[in-house]
Amino acid sequence: MISSPSIASPPSGKLAHSDLFDQSVLSELAQRLVEAAKRAGADAADAVAVRGVSQGVEVRDGRVEESERSEGDDVGLRVLVGRRQAVVSTNDVGGDGAMRLAERAVAMAKVAPDDKYVGLADPALLARDFPDLDLLDPGMPSVAELEQRAQAAEAAGLAVKGVTKSGGASASAGIGGMVLVTSAGFHGAYLRSSQSISMTAISGEGTGMERDYDYTSAPHAADLLPPEQVGKVAGERTVARANPRKVETCNVPVVYDPRVSGSLVGHLVGAVNGASIARKTSFLKDRLGQQLFASNVRIVDDPLRRRGLRSQSFDAEGVKVKKLAIIDEGVLTSWLLDSATARELGLVTTGHAHRGVSSSPSPGPYNLHLEAGEATPAELIADIKQGFYVTDLIGSGVNGVTGDYSRGASGFWIENGTISYPVSEVTIAGHLLEMFKSMVPASDLEFRYGVNAPTVRIEGLTLGGR
Repeated sequence: MISSPSIASPPSGKLAHSDLFDQSVLSELAQRLVEAAKRAGADAADAVAVRGVSQGVEVRDGRVEESERSEGDDVGLRVLVGRRQAVVSTNDVGGDGAMRLAERAVAMAKVAPDDKYVGLADPALLARDFPDLDLLDPGMPSVAELEQRAQAAEAAGLAVKGVTKSGGASASAGIGGMVLVTSAGFHGAYLRSSQSISMTAISGEGTGMERDYDYTSAPHAADLLPPEQVGKVAGERTVARANPRKVETCNVPVVYDPRVSGSLVGHLVGAVNGASIARKTSFLKDRLGQQLFASNVRIVDDPLRRRGLRSQSFDAEGVKVKKLAIIDEGVLTSWLLDSATARELGLVTTGHAHRGVSSSPSPGPYNLHLEAGEATPAELIADIKQGFYVTDLIGSGVNGVTGDYSRGASGFWIENGTISYPVSEVTIAGHLLEMFKSMVPASDLEFRYGVNAPTVRIEGLTLGGR
């Protein structure tokens, strides 16, 4: 049997009581569900047990406005009878509940439609070792510590000249984990902590009011930005947005701030999701192996990054995961696949299965990043006579079937290579294939989010203004 990694217990008095770090009860429950499914007539089965505990505080004007905590375990069972499958979930499997749940799942599967692509993962692809990715901070903060972080962030934001009021600050911490057991003999588990701090600042009054924010998030407290820095940046961003202007409709270079440039990576990854490819609903469905970007562009999905926000050593089918360059030297190298979509496309899973307790596996990414380029952000805009530097995007006007791109935006006007004044209420429009071709990444990549990218320049986009 493939076993799970051992997990250390935290010191007492913190958010994570040691019982929350002990997944043995969840492991036993998942194992019982799989065994019950086989006794009830399933040809194959897998069970997931998900643990989540979180607490957070929100402050405004130095006072705690809200403090909340949630905690719970949920389980899901997937059974396969021939080429038919069913998924059931619950948060209460006491007494003979496991057998009743398994019988209900098998009965549902027997009347489900045939699907020739369903099934457990190929046993040869399952994870057999579980590298230590350092995802669990044993020193999770108390409520008092969270309050201090939020108050420090808010105070720093309010101290910025020009900030008139606070939009609130928050701090949170939590632990999430999953146990996966399959009838093919796989048994794996992981736990991941998460901590965050955010602050929203407001400047001006009435119709002249502007707001902006900053936040930091990481599994370990040591990797968080200081709360004072979060508040200060939120305040400075807000003040910089004061008195925005309108611009005329034009065709100009657009430079994406790192806060929003990751969205371009997200649009690519959505289009290479195996489910979209199998349904033929992606504008990239015929582009595998083709040059989409300049030869110096590389986009990577790395589930094994230490302390990564979305790191894990196996996917939701137990398949071993690995670092994957989705774009390498500008070429599209792979779809993101789970076992079912891989079978449908005549390929092999890439270990990108994700699932909740009430759903079957489907493909999705882990820690994505666009690798840094050579030019600094200043060098990237130095030759732009007229252009737009975007810091915020609004709406979701991207058509994944056609590749048409249209997003509401705000940011700053670029004039003679310099960021000059704030701009609001504009629309950026283009086509993703053309945008990918002209994309130039800067050198300022930082790993702060689930999707990370440096400053990015794209040529010839249409800016819809007044």
